[in-house]
Amino acid sequence: MQRHRVAVIGAGFGGLFAIRALRNANVDITLINGTAYHLFQPLLYQVATGVLSEGEIAPPIREVLKGQDNVDVKLGWARQVDTERKVIDVAGPGIDYTVEYDSLIVAAGASQSYFGNDHFNDYAPGMKSIDDALELRAKIFGAFEIADLQTDPEAQERWLTFVVVGAGPTGVEMAGQIAELAHRNLVGQYKHIDPRKARIILIDAVGAVLNTFGDHLSTRALRQLHLMGVEVELNTKVVDVDLTGIEVESERGHQRIPSMTKVWAAGVQAPPLAKQIAESAGAETDRAGRVMVQPDLTVPGHPEIFVLGDMMHLPGDDGRPLPGVAQVAIQGGRYAADVIKRRLRHKDAPAPFKYFDKGSMATISRFSAVASIGKLRLSGFIAWMMWLAVHVVYLVGFKNRFTTVLHWAVSFVGRGRSERVATEQQAFARRAMRDYGDPYRRVREAEEAQMPAETTTGVPTETTTAVPAGKHPAEAEKTKATVGR
Repeated sequence: MQRHRVAVIGAGFGGLFAIRALRNANVDITLINGTAYHLFQPLLYQVATGVLSEGEIAPPIREVLKGQDNVDVKLGWARQVDTERKVIDVAGPGIDYTVEYDSLIVAAGASQSYFGNDHFNDYAPGMKSIDDALELRAKIFGAFEIADLQTDPEAQERWLTFVVVGAGPTGVEMAGQIAELAHRNLVGQYKHIDPRKARIILIDAVGAVLNTFGDHLSTRALRQLHLMGVEVELNTKVVDVDLTGIEVESERGHQRIPSMTKVWAAGVQAPPLAKQIAESAGAETDRAGRVMVQPDLTVPGHPEIFVLGDMMHLPGDDGRPLPGVAQVAIQGGRYAADVIKRRLRHKDAPAPFKYFDKGSMATISRFSAVASIGKLRLSGFIAWMMWLAVHVVYLVGFKNRFTTVLHWAVSFVGRGRSERVATEQQAFARRAMRDYGDPYRRVREAEEAQMPAETTTGVPTETTTAVPAGKHPAEAEKTKATVGR
């Protein structure tokens, strides 16, 4: 008899921990993911600022799961789910295919939100993928190199001005690391500029940095940022972004900040797949596009479909939706796996999902962090050491933990950066690929154009067809974000 088929969309924390929890279950698992690696997203900013390599935070999925025989890993982007037929349509690299399931776990993560201003993305990359981090690394280190060539003071200042939008954990950590680069790591390495004169500006529309950490830690973080030379602009709304600057509105009125390097760390939204699943299943979504799920993390009316992590809307004990953090996804993945195993054993369903908050942490600079754990509020060196320990624990694989600790020692104890290599291709490939179109589609069309055509006489004749430049199909462009990276 055919074993129970479990399909998992997304190899982020939720999907990966669900698969691991099903290691010994009597199921066959198909994992669908848009990349061949599992991404430890909380450390992306360290890839962008040269502390870590991408390989240290993105181990290959097949290597991570090589000891689990009941998993079939497939590369591709889930385009839509037919909830009635229990079939997933997937767009792979140059090939489309379908996956059938008995139980479905959807943990496709989140995409960057520009609050309706998607054109900002052309000039202010987000922090959701390895591609984003490598692009930002090329732009950040390239900015210092280009500034060193400038003879016009205004042009030099534009290149040495870095703007980070969003004062949550990602934005604070990013601004802190750029400040460390400018004021500590790069000092004395340039003949014509002083990196210490770089401006690092952190912008947020709300009135506090790390506003979810409480007033005490927020104030401490703000003080530390000021000590590092970061200019913090709160209650400031971004109204436009272009190649050479960013325009904001605040209590001081309209202002333009000339800057060649902008980073977007504000706002997330569920990928389009969440809306498609909700519409197919007759479920509702919230303003951020997340699927409103039942207390057991299933879609209403479809107990076989679990939606986890950043894609789900589930109120916590305080009535507010659970946050889009790693622990919510990890605990949700384990819970969904437990429900499936209980069903297969004909056992009673477990109690409704209850999130255990293990706390929140954010680094500001080397030896300085803030941590909120229950009623405990910590800052400074102790919080930083806790942050290091927690992130080492959750890195996948011993090799990654070992090399990460070595690179942290180089960057935090010494003055070096282990990963400063940046190329023009990294800086500009995203926009070039968008203009070029889907490369796999081009290959497929070229192959089809060269295939012999059978004539009525049975003699094959060669046909030639022009290969259009084209762009990514809108459907594929939208759905590439549907799978956790």
